[in-house]
Amino acid sequence: MTTLDTSPATPGSDPLSGAVDPAAARRAMVAELEARHGLRPGPVRDALLALPREVLMPQAYVRRSAPGEEPPRWDLLEWSAPQDRPELLGLLYDGGSVLVQHDGEALLSRAGGSRSGASITSMSTVMGLTASLLEELELRPAQRVLDVGTGAGVTAAVACEICGDGGVVTLDRDRHLTDAAAVRLADLGFRPQIVCGSGEQGVAGAEFDRIFVSYAMERVPTALVEQLAPGGRLLVHITSASPSWPGLAVVERTAGGRIAAELRAVEFAHRAGHGMERIWLSEEFRQRINAEPGGWTQRSMLAPPAEADRGLWLAADHLLGGLVRDFGAEHLVIGAPGCGSWLRVEPVSDRRWNITTRGPRDIWKEVQDLAARWRAAGSPSRYRLHIDPDGGQRAASACGRLSWPLPALRPLDEGPAA
Repeated sequence: MTTLDTSPATPGSDPLSGAVDPAAARRAMVAELEARHGLRPGPVRDALLALPREVLMPQAYVRRSAPGEEPPRWDLLEWSAPQDRPELLGLLYDGGSVLVQHDGEALLSRAGGSRSGASITSMSTVMGLTASLLEELELRPAQRVLDVGTGAGVTAAVACEICGDGGVVTLDRDRHLTDAAAVRLADLGFRPQIVCGSGEQGVAGAEFDRIFVSYAMERVPTALVEQLAPGGRLLVHITSASPSWPGLAVVERTAGGRIAAELRAVEFAHRAGHGMERIWLSEEFRQRINAEPGGWTQRSMLAPPAEADRGLWLAADHLLGGLVRDFGAEHLVIGAPGCGSWLRVEPVSDRRWNITTRGPRDIWKEVQDLAARWRAAGSPSRYRLHIDPDGGQRAASACGRLSWPLPALRPLDEGPAA
């Protein structure tokens, strides 16, 4: 069956002739990053305008199966195939994540066509997130940069363009990804040091001005902190098993060698690293929450915390473990997959809400009790991150009234990254 595509034409493509213009697509992507994500004039913007993403990702997957369809199906599009170029151009420059590896396969010399089953094991991160973090790094010429989680090589390429490739090291646990990055970065004229190994260990004996981790962890790796040079900065997303409420750890070493760090509540984060446990709301669980009457319903004049109260939700991620939010729901819905408890909040008037719960956990009470503690602590959106020499790590509000430890170190390697 043939389906008519009525979606808007991809910037840089001519839907009638099939011609593509990557330079025009790059300009359109950067303009969108400026308009929607606050990308500023400067070295990151200039590097993104100069970076031909089709060289780094000459092949990418597009999902062909419907949500929930099993087994999932993908097609591998190829830049070398003229019929694939308009669609691939859209994938590369629409600002979304780009699927680059299926089931741990080798990237070099792979054949195009369809794949079924298994899963996508590496993707290039959403550009809005990548660009904002790269700006946060404040990259400058001649800096020594460690890019942890090579993936498709996007962040490594930007670092090479701004800092010069002689000081850039990019590292990934997956030999297939590092092999492909070596070839494709060289095609762009860049020859950084490329290492296959554990991201948590970094590069022993080295020292870096900037360290960028392209996947989420449960804590800041001590080895990476030790590899920060005076004046250096490290960025890594911190999250629990829940994907709902992440934080960004910003770690700096002062000129005198002292470590100063904070954990910021953020809306979006990188994917979890390889081997990190994750919990999710299954489709069956979501439907049950929407359809069931619940164990009890109460009418409350107490407002649920706002979505913008990210400092509260970051604390909930660590202090109220096992909770996952359904961001696809119209109003606040939270589930606890481990025990089957759930919470559903629905407004009935300007100042009244129906609170429906089910299961052994009283999630509404847990959230409201924590909200009271959070407000008493000054409603922080940022927490001090204490990193002890013995490896212990603790996040705490400025006043110290709200705090929690980060979990002890477990051996994890990096996962899919930019």
